[in-house]
Amino acid sequence: MLIFEIIKVAFSSIRANKLRAGLTMLGVIIGVSAVITVVALSSGARKAVEEQIEALGANLLSVSPGQSFMGGRASESRVSLTVEDAEALARDGRLIAAVVPEIQRSFPVEYAGQNASLNVVGTTSNYGAVRNVKITYGRMFSIGEDESRQRYAVLGAAVPTQFNVHPRAIISQTILIRGQPFEVIGVFEAKGSQGWSNPDEQVYIPLKTAQYRIFGSDRLRNVAVQIKEGASLDAGMVDIEGIMRREHKIRPGAENDFQIRNSQEFLATQQQTTEVFGVLLASIAAVSLLVGGIGIMNIMLVSVTERTREIGIRKALGATRANIMFQFLIESLVLCLAGGALGVALGWGASSVMSTNFGWNTLVSPTAVAVAFAFSALVGLFFGLWPAQRAASLNTIEALRYE
Repeated sequence: MLIFEIIKVAFSSIRANKLRAGLTMLGVIIGVSAVITVVALSSGARKAVEEQIEALGANLLSVSPGQSFMGGRASESRVSLTVEDAEALARDGRLIAAVVPEIQRSFPVEYAGQNASLNVVGTTSNYGAVRNVKITYGRMFSIGEDESRQRYAVLGAAVPTQFNVHPRAIISQTILIRGQPFEVIGVFEAKGSQGWSNPDEQVYIPLKTAQYRIFGSDRLRNVAVQIKEGASLDAGMVDIEGIMRREHKIRPGAENDFQIRNSQEFLATQQQTTEVFGVLLASIAAVSLLVGGIGIMNIMLVSVTERTREIGIRKALGATRANIMFQFLIESLVLCLAGGALGVALGWGASSVMSTNFGWNTLVSPTAVAVAFAFSALVGLFFGLWPAQRAASLNTIEALRYE
């Protein structure tokens, strides 16, 4: 029997039992679509974390207030982190390239009769350079404007949208922060959410303006410290720790009353966790592919039983064991490949829906599609092998007598 005739017979058998073939493919369709969707979610989350790491800026550490310790026990009150601490870091840090102190609190912000509760951040003019964020419209306030306590504001990318105005149109307009007028001089580019905060939804004003006009305090929420190029972050942490312990008059052996964090390490840990969960979920989804393969094997075994007499006739007409075996393998392979193709389409569509309608980060990888498709083909070959061997091993005389 010619190979093309074998393939033709296999396809004819599938067409003759469309409903059964469709139900048989269902397990493979669900399995492949689940794998594609899960891997897309995992890849999207990994890409989002990589973008956040890149957006943080190079060699960036964060100093924040901690708890004080008395008698070896942590007290309930948090220690203040002040502007003087930031100045000491900038003045005495051997490995420190730049320091960005930040005061932050939520205040009512008003524009054109519209109100919103936004995080107002008092910071210095080098915020954008250190935090790796650019001005899309307008400009950043200068060192002189900070020193003279000018009432200027730079908005996060999402703030104009909250006030239903184009970012370009809000430049030179006046907003009210805690009832005080501020001129908008710039709008940052979009950065996206970073951990628990979203810089796109914040309003940035000069640090001294924030201290004396809005907050009435010099207590900082955070100090971003950029380490010099070529210096390791660990060495930078040691440099920062020495200065902070001196400024806070902490005795040798006593616990630090401040925290130094590497945000990139935190995000990298988050990325590793995401990858582990992605592998776990993909493995669970792959199990459904195996279940679909078992379903195909069962259907093919039933098909062998139903077509015993047909197999006997083909053998009597000269079909060899290899011909019969190849025919049933082709049927199993076609069912799996067709199910795999439909599963890829379904998984791709589900990923698009999640991204468009629910705002989830998804990324359909061509590698994942190829692997899922190849795996479905292997499932067809593996689970079709036993039924094919069973069909090929039937005795011709007994098969012809089968009713």
